[in-house]
Amino acid sequence: MNQNIRCTVADCHYWASGNMCAANQILVTTDNVAAVAPPQIDANMAHAIAPTAAGLSMATACKTYVQRGSNQALANNVVGISNSGFRFI
Repeated sequence: MNQNIRCTVADCHYWASGNMCAANQILVTTDNVAAVAPPQIDANMAHAIAPTAAGLSMATACKTYVQRGSNQALANNVVGISNSGFRFI
């Protein structure tokens, strides 16, 4: 599946030029779930999270966010994909 996920969070490790998300997978959940989930919960563990209703877009959160330059870039087992298809970490 070829996805074009747009993201304007410029300090995220996976943010790419043109406001693109370069992560190979992301987890978007509700703020309520994100508030109680451990930090290591991410896209590769989505099967462990029950579906929830947000009601509003403002009540959602991207759990894949990792601050650019932090030492947590590999903690979530998500890799980045460049526009040319090459993986970056």
